[in-house]
Order: sequence, then structure tokens, then C-alpha cells
Amino acid sequence: MRNHQPGGGLADGNLPLELNAFVGRSAELSGLAQVLDAGRLVTVTGAGGVGKSRLAARAAARCAPRDGVWRVELAPVHDPEFVDYAVVEALGLTDHTTRAPLEMLRAHLADRQLLLVLDGFEHLVESCAALVDELLRQVPGLRVLAVGRRPLGVAGERVFPLAPLGEDEAVELLLDRAAEQQPAVADGPDVREVCRRLDGIPLAIELAAGRLRALSPAQLLQRLDDRFRLLTGSERTALPRHRTLRLAIGWSHELCTPRERLLWSRLSVFAGRFDLEAAEYVCGGHGLKADDVLDVLTELLAQSVVAREETPAGVRYRMLDTVRAYGAEWLEATGDAARLRRRHRDWYLGLATWCELDWFSPRQAEVAARVEAELPNLRSALEHCLDEPEEAHLGQYLAGSLWFHWAGCGRLSEGRHWLEQVVRLDAGHEQSRLKALWVLGYVAILQGDTVPALAALQECREEAELSGDPTAVAYAEHRAGCLALVSDDMARAERLLRSALDRYQEIGELNSNVLMCQVELAMTRAFQSDLPDAVRLCEDVRRVCEDHGERWTRGYALYVLAYAAWAEGDLARARALLAECLTGAHAFHDLLGSVLAVELLALVTVAQGDAAEAAVLQGAAARMWPSVGLPLFGSAHYNAPHELCEATARELLGDARYEECVAEGERLVREAAVSRALERPLQAVPSPREVVRHPSAGAGMHEPAASRARKGGETAG
Repeated sequence: MRNHQPGGGLADGNLPLELNAFVGRSAELSGLAQVLDAGRLVTVTGAGGVGKSRLAARAAARCAPRDGVWRVELAPVHDPEFVDYAVVEALGLTDHTTRAPLEMLRAHLADRQLLLVLDGFEHLVESCAALVDELLRQVPGLRVLAVGRRPLGVAGERVFPLAPLGEDEAVELLLDRAAEQQPAVADGPDVREVCRRLDGIPLAIELAAGRLRALSPAQLLQRLDDRFRLLTGSERTALPRHRTLRLAIGWSHELCTPRERLLWSRLSVFAGRFDLEAAEYVCGGHGLKADDVLDVLTELLAQSVVAREETPAGVRYRMLDTVRAYGAEWLEATGDAARLRRRHRDWYLGLATWCELDWFSPRQAEVAARVEAELPNLRSALEHCLDEPEEAHLGQYLAGSLWFHWAGCGRLSEGRHWLEQVVRLDAGHEQSRLKALWVLGYVAILQGDTVPALAALQECREEAELSGDPTAVAYAEHRAGCLALVSDDMARAERLLRSALDRYQEIGELNSNVLMCQVELAMTRAFQSDLPDAVRLCEDVRRVCEDHGERWTRGYALYVLAYAAWAEGDLARARALLAECLTGAHAFHDLLGSVLAVELLALVTVAQGDAAEAAVLQGAAARMWPSVGLPLFGSAHYNAPHELCEATARELLGDARYEECVAEGERLVREAAVSRALERPLQAVPSPREVVRHPSAGAGMHEPAASRARKGGETAG
């Protein structure tokens, strides 16, 4: 019951009581409380259904100003002229004079200290802003907490943007609300996937919980593609715009201008994040000039339709999937969806072309970050090419152009997926398909899958010779040499790799692939006991890489040099080179380069006398290999360092202790494994001759007689 105070008005406030549990948001509550303490006008902004009103009410209830907290629900107000009256009514003020509402508010609030909560003002921004500005200037004891999808734009305003719930809090909310109706629901993969698919939007989650009366989490998940029809609510006390997810998002849509609605629908073609240049190219034209996209995008940002994010690749924008899905429906309704998808595909084809060229440059790290950030959109472009038979050659070109990402940035499995799909298509553009074939062969080699690799490379070579494509012939021959290398056929590998290098020189090709060919040739020389020639080849690669700012291939060259340093007994130099190699590979998310570096670091570590740590590193490598492919390619040459390390560590530790240390390493996630491998300081240690038994000097390798393989070594990509 409200208590009236003399002169009209209520003494204690009018915040409604909470009818169910307030879940999560502890960090946001703390942050909002701090902002409220620091400023007189705070605006909580966010997308529809993200929980702005509930958070604001909970934060306001904690403020307890002398004259209470007063909430004004503005959603039902349609006429801007009635904003003042809505505030008067919410405060419970009565006045029978001819005074205007604003004058009445100034008089009644003049000597009071209270918090005014203005909820749902986004369709009345100008009139609300004018009222707030006037009252804050005239009433020193007044503070305002505004709640809407955009800022008010009043001087002194502090904006508090509210993001969706994190996964754990979203799951907690779903389980809490489901327990009110269906207590059998428990945390699990389906529940978590539902929360992820719903972007952690509290309104969507609460509506989904209501459906759990009739559906299991798995059934609910299957039906989420039609989320706007599925997620309707029957709670009669909810605001009309919150009774269904469609109405919650549609409320924002109604408040947009025609140009804002147009851009919203066009932005729905992006999957995940996008940058301004992409938005201008893809969405500009046909009623919206490219030069105007920034201005309209800025308005969508202000209305919380689009969010701005800082990423390693720079500023990016994104829409929640639920907001994007709403825009996609409007785009389909306009009949312009096919054109927008083509423009989207064209932009990302261009991006992949630029990134492939720029991979061989000082901007290699930037390219890696850019492609990682754009991967959802690149996938969408690939899917579009596969869906349109006449554009299959563009899919072949796109999948092939991303070879550096598949091979160099830890995406072997995904690359294999796309490449196998595109090479099955007969698109009538032989050059694009040939490139996809040799890239497919390359990826399969790195996974240790030799039979499909051989088939792809043979087909590429034969078709390239028939069509007279010297570039494809060179790449097919190069990768066939790489395949021979990991298959332990050193003579064939050396012959093919030398021939490929000659072909590259004839056509004027110089890039990371060409230099990798030279690294692989160096590996064949190392495996054939010619370490000086291997070092010479890799030092040359190192110089060229440094001239061009290339870091990825350089890391593999350093690896071979580290192997040579180990074989020559210079363990400190080997460790320093491997540390640099591992740091670079890890930065690129190159799983193959990382695991090979860890394998060889284990060997160096046991040679330095720390058998327990070497076994831990072997365990860490064992955990990493399944994410790459066949461990050490199933090659005796590549497996030799591993077996040498294991044999030595077992001898020094005993089998039980060795297995215990390996198990410790297997428990390390990749980040922890890399950190562990890089932690060990360079130090003076016993020479390898004191801890490892060696065969005769004529063997050319410093291996123990116990080694069951021939030589030890490294791989190039």
C-alpha cells in the first residue's frame, strides 16, 4: 500500500515487488551502483529482452534515497506531449490548478531527494530528454535512472550498456524458471546449447523455459530455427512487447527510420562480426548510399540493434543472432536477399585474395588475426558458393586461397572439410579446381592421411599437365615431394622438391610455399646425414623470410636449425631456437608447428639431464596430436626423436615414474603446455655425451643405440 505525504505524492516509492528470483548479474549490479553513485543521470542501454528493466529495478531498490525510488513506465505512452503527465501520475501527484505538469513537477520535487526511473523511453527520446534536462537543472536532489535501447543524449549522462548473460548465468536462469513448472530439467549439453542459440537473452530464455512444460531440451533445441513462432509467452502481467520474442525485437524495429530498417535487414547477411568497410560495400546502393552507411550504422548502434566490439583485428560490429534473424526475415520479404548474399560473397572473395597475397609480408600476423575474425563470414561465403552450382568455381577459388589459414593457423580439419566438398564439383574453371586439389593434398599430408593426399596430388598433376598450367604442376610436384618426405622415401622426396624449386624459379614464384619447399628439402638432407647442407638451406630461408617479414615459414626453418644444433650437441642454442619457433607457432595457432616444437624440446630437455620434465613434455605433445592428425605422420624418421627421448627418459626414471610424468603432461591444456615448455630457463647442463649413449661418429647423428628408428627430425608444413 502506498503512503501519501502531505501536499500530494507518495513517501516511499513505487517499485514493484519481484515475483521470482533475480539470477546472476552480480558484476553488473556492482558496476551500475558505482555509476549511480558518481552521476545524476545514468542510462542503461541494451537490446530488447536483455534484462535492462529488471537490472535497473534491482539496482534502484538498493539506492534508498530519502524520498524513495519512483518508476515511470513509458512504453504505454504514445504521445510525446503526455510524458510529463506520465511522470506526474507515477509520483501520485494531484493538482487542481491550471499549472502545467512540468511546473507542478518542479514545485513538488524542489526540496526532495529521490531517484526517478524512466523505463521504456526509446520511442519518446526527444520529449524525455527535454524533461530530464529541465528537472536535473532545477531539482538538485533528483537523480534519474533511464532504461532504454539508446541514450537520451543529455549533458552529463553516463551510459551503462548491458550485454546478454554469460553461458553459466543463462543456464542458471533457464533452470530456475523451468523449475517453476517442470522440475525435472537439469543442466546438460542440450540446455547449454539452447542458451547459446538464444544469445543469453533473458527474455528469450524465460520464454524457452515456458516451453519446457511440453518439450524436452533436445526437442526445444530442434525447433529453435523458428524461434519467433516458438517463443511466445502466456504471462498476462508481462508488458505487451515482452510477451513474445518477435514483439520484443519488433518494438525496436518499429522505432527505426526506413533507412535504419533497410540497413538492419541488409546487415543480416553477415555471420558474426563485420567491419565498416564490409558493411559499406555489401549494404550500400539501391536506396542507401555507401557513404551514408556509417551514419545509419551509428544510429543502429545508439539503439542497441548493433553492438561495437574491440577485437585483435580492430573494431568490429555484430548483431545478436536473434536480432539478425529478425532482420533476415525482413530481407527475404524485400526480395533483395539473393543480391545481398552475392555481394557478401564477393567481398569475402576479395578479402581472401588480399589476405593470401599479404600472408607473405610483414603483415602476416595481421592477416592471421583478420581471417580468424572473419571466419564465420568466410564460411557463409563458401556455403553460398556450394549452394549455387554456377558459382562452384568461386568456392574452389576461395577454399584454395585460404590454404595459409588451413595449414598455418590450426584449421586443418575444417580446411579438409571445405576442400573435399569443392573439388567434387565440376565447375568448368580448371585453374580454381587445380588449386583446391593441391591444397587438399597438402592438408591431408599434414594430417598424416597419405592415400587421399596422393590421389588429390596425382589428379592435380595430370590435369595440370593436360591443361598446360605450369603453376599447378609446380605445386603438385612440391606437395608430392612433401608426401614422399613424411613417407620416409628420402631419395624421391629430394628429387621432387628440387624439381619443384626449379619450376618455381622458372615461373617467378616466391612466397611462403616456395620457402617451405626449401625447408622440406633441408629436412631430406638432415635425414640423409648431411646437416651442413640442411643448415645452409635453412639459413638461406631465414634470410629471405627476414627480408620479407615472413614469420610462419621462418619458424619451421628455425626448427630444422634447432634440430641441427641438438645433433651437434649445442643444447642451449637448440633450446633458444625452439623457444622462438614455439612462440611463433603458438601465436599463429599453428598446432602442427607447436606440437613438433614441444616434441623436440622434450628431446633437448632429456639431453640436458631433466628426464622428468622431458616426459611431461612428451605427455603434453601426446594430448596435442589428436587435434592435428596422425602423430608424427606415422614416419620412422619423424618418430626417431620421440623414441630417443622416451628410451632415455625411461632408462633414467624407470617405467613407473616415466608414465607418471607423461600422465601429468597429458593433463595440460595447450596454453598450459606451451607455457610449461617455454618456462625452463637456459642453463649450463651436462653435455649430451654424459646422459645419452651414442653410436659411432660416422652415423652423422647423435643417437643412442637403444633408438628403434633411424634418424631424428622435424617436419616442414
